[in-house]
Amino acid sequence: MSDARGLDSAPHAPRTGASGPRSFGAAGRFVAEMEAAATGQGQLRAGYVLVGDEIFLLDRCRAAVLKAFVPPDLRDFCLSDLDLASTSIFEVLDRAQTPSLMAPFQVIFVRGVRSLYSRGAKKDEFAALDRYFRSPNPQALMIFVADFLHIPSDVRRMDMEDKNRFERLKETLGEHCAMIELARVNEEDAMRWVVAAAQDSGVRVEPDAARELVDALGADMMLIASELEKLLLYALDRGRITLGDVETMVLAAKQRSLYELTDAISQHDRARALALLHGLLNSSDAGEDAAIGHLYMLARTFRQMLVILEKNVRDSRAIWQALWQGFRMPPFAADDLIRQARRYKNRRDLTRALRLVARADLELRSSPPDKRLVLERLVYDLASEPKPHASAWAPVQLSFES
Repeated sequence: MSDARGLDSAPHAPRTGASGPRSFGAAGRFVAEMEAAATGQGQLRAGYVLVGDEIFLLDRCRAAVLKAFVPPDLRDFCLSDLDLASTSIFEVLDRAQTPSLMAPFQVIFVRGVRSLYSRGAKKDEFAALDRYFRSPNPQALMIFVADFLHIPSDVRRMDMEDKNRFERLKETLGEHCAMIELARVNEEDAMRWVVAAAQDSGVRVEPDAARELVDALGADMMLIASELEKLLLYALDRGRITLGDVETMVLAAKQRSLYELTDAISQHDRARALALLHGLLNSSDAGEDAAIGHLYMLARTFRQMLVILEKNVRDSRAIWQALWQGFRMPPFAADDLIRQARRYKNRRDLTRALRLVARADLELRSSPPDKRLVLERLVYDLASEPKPHASAWAPVQLSFES
């Protein structure tokens, strides 16, 4: 591998083939280098820095190192996982310099790299790193995991603070180690990966299904891989995955339909809102019996919009600070929900919506003869312009849990 690359360097990996789509290029080259070094056909660097928070690619790189240099029967003797939050860099380097009596080669993964760049110049630490890499132990491989940096699929959109951190990383560890930039996978490459991975399992994925899977999960590769595994089992007998399969099996895809419904409601488009409601009911295995679940999601979504409006959230970055853990929406819905919330003029309009949902909840729990009719009336009322002088609904205690 060549010396440390900058963020602006062009990727050279092919879009298809062993390295996979372009977003997988850096990880693909790293995997190929590990394989070549293990067979004596390539040169191994003394250290590498895996830069980025794309967990899917980090796991892929780690798996390649373990496969190449960590025999299962020697794992306890040749593999070390150390964290600089609890272990000093001096101890890490001492471990790397000390030959193992039980294994011919050592692999050391070093996490918590961020601590090297917080509070103080850390001159002694970097001086020790410099001394080690000037004469490294040839029987040791050090892998630094710098997952405190976020590299978007389009590096031009990288946050300025992360750019500065990257430059600092390149000036220090990058002087001695190869920098492997693991940017987030873009949507087109994620779709190609879905199609190729399914094909390897003998299943064809329809283009609309691949796009819906990726869009619904915000191109989060760990989630995509997990959901694809379920879809492959679900569609194995038929040999293909359809858009309907994704909408049935993937929760986030179901949530997408609900956000489309609240979008129509916030625009007071009653015809579209009712059509989307019918689509939700028809696509649900439980049919009308899923009504309580739909109400829960509506209540949750309107509560999220209320917080967004009250805290004046204007972009998706701020939304993660406004909404607490366990009360957040999927990444793909953040911008849409902000836009929907801002269509409401004031807090009163959103509390009116919550009261309407609560009233429908009480009605559904009273075993009405037609649950569909209750939901239709609710959606019709939600999508209607509130009357200027209409008396407010009496406060009703919501039965939904956050």
